[in-house]
Amino acid sequence: MTDDPTIAFQRLKNPHPRRARGLMLQGTASDVGKSLLVAGLCRAYTRRGLVVRPFKAQNMSNNAAVTLDGEHPGQRGEIGRAQALQARACKAPCSVHMNPVLLKPESDIDCQVVLRGQVLGRWSASAYQRLKPKLMPAVLDSLERLGAEADLLVVEGAGCGAERYLRAQDITNMALAEAADLAVCIVADESRGGVMAALLGMHGLLDPSERQRVIGYIVNKFRGDPRVFDPAAEEITARSGWANLGLVGWFDAAGRLPAEDSLALEKKGAGGSGVLTLAVPRLSRIANFDDLDPLAAEPGVRVIWVAPGQPIPRDADVIVLPGSKATRADLAMLRAEGWDIDILAHVRQGGRVVGLCAGFQMLGKVVRDPQGIEGPPGESAGLGLLDIETVIGGEKRLVDLAVTERRSGCALTGYEMHMGTTQGPGLARPWLVFDDHGAARPQGACSADGRVMGAYVHGIFAADGFRAHWLGQVGAPPSSLLFEDRIEGALDALADHCEAALDLDRLWELARR
Repeated sequence: MTDDPTIAFQRLKNPHPRRARGLMLQGTASDVGKSLLVAGLCRAYTRRGLVVRPFKAQNMSNNAAVTLDGEHPGQRGEIGRAQALQARACKAPCSVHMNPVLLKPESDIDCQVVLRGQVLGRWSASAYQRLKPKLMPAVLDSLERLGAEADLLVVEGAGCGAERYLRAQDITNMALAEAADLAVCIVADESRGGVMAALLGMHGLLDPSERQRVIGYIVNKFRGDPRVFDPAAEEITARSGWANLGLVGWFDAAGRLPAEDSLALEKKGAGGSGVLTLAVPRLSRIANFDDLDPLAAEPGVRVIWVAPGQPIPRDADVIVLPGSKATRADLAMLRAEGWDIDILAHVRQGGRVVGLCAGFQMLGKVVRDPQGIEGPPGESAGLGLLDIETVIGGEKRLVDLAVTERRSGCALTGYEMHMGTTQGPGLARPWLVFDDHGAARPQGACSADGRVMGAYVHGIFAADGFRAHWLGQVGAPPSSLLFEDRIEGALDALADHCEAALDLDRLWELARR
């Protein structure tokens, strides 16, 4: 990484001018519900027959999804999980242009920067602030590309749109709105209190041109009688001139949808009351933890997220080591928490362990990072439960899977997203065997007794048949859960929720071309 790299891209002259109207949702703070509102609006307008596309210039999350496109022909890319869900709400394939800048934290001060699906490198927070303005041409180009194919762009800001100290480097809030001529709607969160202060404070911090761009505000996560809020709405509008565009009530089914980032794990404890208990250590740099959502949705399964400072429960039937953006750092965390001792004792007592992606790497003998890709160069001893060794390095592997798993006979979907290669005798005993156009392709490794297993594949438990097969092997009762139908039902319910609370015809008219 250098502080002043040459970034090989220019804003392209799009042969097709933007046809889409643009509606941007900015927040008075983080976690006010922008991502869900965008998903709901995307599905609602899509059901009306419009071609809709989501967009978020910059997202910070270690939960990501593989796209079918990339910066160059034949490449794959990655975008934030929230934008992947929003694309699904639009019934559209994921594209790197929906989230051109993805930040994947590797420590408290460093992150991996992904530009239009391709890794730029590891950047410190201060160095990234200097880099950001150079990314704006790519951001605007991606927005124009989506706008050329859509009737409506629903654009999500990041954090609070009125942080003046970040304005000079802004590529995702008001600087983007002005550069792309977007109508802006401000979203405030009633559940945390202080809605009037948040909205009027934001109004006071915006420049005059930015205030004029705001078409109104939405109060989200509202509980109670809407009439109680009428005096507040009148005063907010009187002081700001911004229209009250609606009160959106609390959406109870939000938990059925994939979470955007690890902040959601702060609210998770034990879920479900099933006969099979899965324990998942909450790693500091956990990634793609929505791998566990299908298992948590099973009525016969109880998923316990083990917080730092807590031991892994002795009654756990299966311990799942999830993905991580910093494998060696999270191995150190496992040992600092004493979780390595808990895991080894669990295995000695006949328990099962599953490792997914980085969790798979941790199960081996050693993880080496000679180039310092995920942190300081060096190597760390793994848990030694599989006879494999991993070297972090090379190009990131991004693969979208739709295969048959030969041993179970089940159709399986998922994706690979990792840097590094794994070798060793343990691979001769794979956990999974894919039917790849008639050829057998082994994936992952499994211990001799079959109780420790791991692979690089994310998302495999979303496949109903494979999940049922695996749960049967580990002692869970059968169920009739259709996980993908559950997601679709939640998206339709979210669209209904937005339709009931907001005047979509008015929002459409207020959106700028």
